[in-house]
Parts: sequence; structure tokens; C-alpha cells
Amino acid sequence: METPLNILETLVGKVENYIKTSFELTKLKLLESTITIVASLFSRLCILISILVCIFIFSIGLAQYLGEILGKSYYGFFVVSGAYLLVGLILFFPLHKWIKKTISKIIIKKLIQ
Repeated sequence: METPLNILETLVGKVENYIKTSFELTKLKLLESTITIVASLFSRLCILISILVCIFIFSIGLAQYLGEILGKSYYGFFVVSGAYLLVGLILFFPLHKWIKKTISKIIIKKLIQ
């Protein structure tokens, strides 16, 4: 039969192991969440860069074409940049809070999982 001191030592040892295991599990879950978020952001960034390159090349072509129509090549670039500025301003004000909220929700959702 075990003495109360041996039972207490065994119990303390099991509690220590449980705490260590719980801590390791928490670290691994945090690491998994971080990796998931970084991988998700990286893949979205790659797609965004591809789209931006396509838009950039298209914009140069459009500016050249409009420049030929308007008589001076730099006029086309002014028209295209002005259009982008106008679209940017129109989209920035109503969508700024929505974009910020959506990104925050995505990150929180990934961290909770």
C-alpha cells in the first residue's frame, strides 16, 4: 500500500506533466494558426501581384492607344491615371471600413480555428 506522501508525489508529477503537455499543445496550436495565416496571406499576395501586373500592362497599352487617338502620347497616360485616381477615390471612402473589417474577421477566424 502506498503512503499518502507517495500518492501526493505521483499526483504532483501527473499535474506537472499535464501542465507541460497543455503548454506544448497551446504552442503548437498557435504555430499552426500562424502558419495558416501566413500561407493564406502569401497565396493571396501572389494572386494580387499577378493581377496587378496584368492591370499595369493593360494600362500601358490603353494609355498608348488613347495617346494616339488624342494626338500626344502623354495625354493617354494622363487620362488613364486620372481614371484610376477617380475610381480609387470612389472606392476608398465607402469600402475602406468594409475592407478593414473583412480582413480583421479573416485573421480572427484563422486564429480561433
